[in-house]
Amino acid sequence: MSYLVLARKWRPQTFNDVVGQQPIVRTLLNAIRRKRVAHAMLFSGVRGVGKTTLARIMAKALNCQSEDADVPCNVCKSCQEITAGNAVDLKEIDGASNRGIQEIRELKENIRFFPTSGRFKIVIIDEVHMLTNEAFNALLKTLEEPPEHVYFMFATTEIHKVPITILSRCQRYELKRVGFDTLSEFFARIATSEQVGISPTALEMIVREADGSVRDGLSLLDQMFSFAAEDASGAVQVKDEDVVQVLGLVDRQVFVTLARAAMNGDLARCLEILEETYLLGVDLKRFSDDLLGFFRGLMVCKTSREPGQLLDVAAHDLDAMMELAASASKESLYQFFQVFMQGAEELRHASQPRLALEMTFVRASQVGQVMPAAELAQRLDKLIAASGGVVPVLQGQTITQKKTENLELAFRGSVPADGANGVVTREPEQVLTPAGPPAVVPQYDELPPGPEKIEKPPADQRVDEPVSSPGSGGRKVVVELHQRHVIRDWASFIDYVKERKAWMAQTLRLCDNPKLEGDKLLFRFDNPADCTLLSQHDNLKALTTFAQDFFQTELCLEICSIACETGEGDGTSPREERRALAAEPLVQMVTEIFDGKVVGIRTGPKFR
Repeated sequence: MSYLVLARKWRPQTFNDVVGQQPIVRTLLNAIRRKRVAHAMLFSGVRGVGKTTLARIMAKALNCQSEDADVPCNVCKSCQEITAGNAVDLKEIDGASNRGIQEIRELKENIRFFPTSGRFKIVIIDEVHMLTNEAFNALLKTLEEPPEHVYFMFATTEIHKVPITILSRCQRYELKRVGFDTLSEFFARIATSEQVGISPTALEMIVREADGSVRDGLSLLDQMFSFAAEDASGAVQVKDEDVVQVLGLVDRQVFVTLARAAMNGDLARCLEILEETYLLGVDLKRFSDDLLGFFRGLMVCKTSREPGQLLDVAAHDLDAMMELAASASKESLYQFFQVFMQGAEELRHASQPRLALEMTFVRASQVGQVMPAAELAQRLDKLIAASGGVVPVLQGQTITQKKTENLELAFRGSVPADGANGVVTREPEQVLTPAGPPAVVPQYDELPPGPEKIEKPPADQRVDEPVSSPGSGGRKVVVELHQRHVIRDWASFIDYVKERKAWMAQTLRLCDNPKLEGDKLLFRFDNPADCTLLSQHDNLKALTTFAQDFFQTELCLEICSIACETGEGDGTSPREERRALAAEPLVQMVTEIFDGKVVGIRTGPKFR
């Protein structure tokens, strides 16, 4: 006889032989003993978990001729015929190749007759979701009121494709993936029975690759038994390197070492591990996906109270992951997961996968430890308390803080500084957030002079006079604006206005020789009709705002022609608004803390 593969040789023949699925086995046994078996049963689940096997065992149990309570007996004639596959009263149909209405009509005609030798006629339809809609419709009435001597058993891997009208007429059994420990024990028992030695690590890699499917695991195990070499005594031994070489799998300990190196910022060690893995012939895309799954496991270990229920891994692997997750924060693990997820996406479309994976490791090694904002605030409070209220700021400067209660500073991203001047280059998203009682704006003593003097701006730029607010305690904040030249940047200003009001930009193109006299911007038109619309109050106010936002200076607009002339009274409200923004106590406080300067004030719409 030809060789029988492990998946067929070790196929369960009784309910006691079924690997996993204990709740379903118990339900079926009780249904047989209590004579409560449904006439239509539907077994669903992923590949290789025992759907068709349970249907066959159930068919043997229903027709078993033994008087014992433990059925099937596998001894009587009916059980032996079903096991051999030549039972007359058992009709097993492949739904993928017999999916039409004609086959279902023939089936309905056949089940009208009583069984030949057994007590019942059993119909098993595998991959039932492949039937056509017409075939399903032909089954509806028969499933709802089947003959007493007929039992239907369906198996499918895609239950969502089965019509709801069929599902409502069946008793459903959803099979789960087999657990890691259960599969490991089963495969170890098979290796012992087959007189093949296999290392624990190699067995774990095979079980992990099986992903809860018994049939997939048996196929991999069969392949490794054929590949493994014999030792001096003639016994077959499956080693770790055999599994890596044949199946392209990686031991989980490699991921532990790689993750620890990435968390420590050891890029050299990461690249060494990648080189060793690459030389073993491991598929890099699969390696990247497994690494992403490993960091997902670390996040589960960090956040879950019982990670063993969410992670199907060996006990010692779970302990290693728990230890590794404890050494990093949730924020850091999330950043690593994001980096490797982005790397996995890039790897799928990369023409050179190894280079893409190496660059992913470069980014991962630069993630570092991400500190939560709350923890950073706590450290800052401790630093203030330990230093007696004096906090170092930039290049030896200090700020004496009198009150820091109930305040948090939150910015979009980091707040970089530009050299010694400390120019704040990010706009604060939430400057002050009260965390209890009403927040009190902290007061600071006078700041020492900076290490470098601020150079005087060029002649075509102007530094506004220091402004203060009533609640600022008389402190001054310098507002230095990056200005543009009126004549040189006039075309750019028109484009700027065009993005906001196209008609206004078209009118400005008719302006004859705009001039800047002090803080007045003069618009002169040859034709009085050109400036009539601009002279209206709302339009003049909007144009003033555009000009101040673009040129970054406090301007008053004057529009005139031979018969049209306006003063500066209508264009002062944006100027007052800008001064009020610069005098905000919160703006002054942030400026002083970071030793920075306000580099731009925007009051108009669509600002950037």
